[in-house]
Amino acid sequence: MNTRTFKVWRGDQQGGDEVTYRVEVAEGMVVLDAIHQIQRTQACDLACRWNCKAAKCGSCSAEVNGKPRLMCKTRMDDYPDGEIISVHPMKTFPVIRDLVCDVSWNYKVNKKIPPFTPKKDANWVMYQEDIDRVQEFRKCIECFLCQNVCHVLRNHNMNEQFYGPRSMVRIASLEMHPMDALDRSKLLKEDAGLGLCNITKCCTEVCPEDIHITDNAIIPLKERVVDQYYDPLQIFWRKIKGDHANSKPHHDKPTF
Repeated sequence: MNTRTFKVWRGDQQGGDEVTYRVEVAEGMVVLDAIHQIQRTQACDLACRWNCKAAKCGSCSAEVNGKPRLMCKTRMDDYPDGEIISVHPMKTFPVIRDLVCDVSWNYKVNKKIPPFTPKKDANWVMYQEDIDRVQEFRKCIECFLCQNVCHVLRNHNMNEQFYGPRSMVRIASLEMHPMDALDRSKLLKEDAGLGLCNITKCCTEVCPEDIHITDNAIIPLKERVVDQYYDPLQIFWRKIKGDHANSKPHHDKPTF
């Protein structure tokens, strides 16, 4: 066995600091294993969320050496011998205790998004290309690492103005569903703060499910808002056709 040094943040809402632990690690261990070993042998009161230990529940999100990651998916052999490994709670969310954050804000935002609403008298025939387009978004495990790394939320604390990348993925899964009847362009423009995202792709970089959040969700949503509210040709064409400004656009074929 090899002994590694960990600096784990300990504290609560009033504040805290790093505590150093020496941990015996074996081949194949991940950071979550080391945290569990610290709990068993040195700090039984260390608070940490986890559930599946298979990178599918999204519970064990933390910042390992400054990078938002799932602890169960972060292998110890990713770090050279002798490198100190720091484990901190996600910076964007309020700390409850130690590595546990209050992520309830994400669920409050989720309630603001109009749910799937099927078209009236819909012919429930879907093509494979329609399935492929939205299937990627269904992989989200709600680890909220994308929310944590988003500079709009992390550095500017604009929670009231911006829903964040995770919510954009959910809206995209609804907007691009061929059987959904609602148009959420106004929500994206006015409430969700889509315009605040400057597509740095940092959310895509940390996604453990390899969802292309920026390219496949956020940018297409931006294009829809532009078509609805800012493209003079699109606006002129809708006036000629008599379409309502907030009617859901036909994305399966060119507008004109």
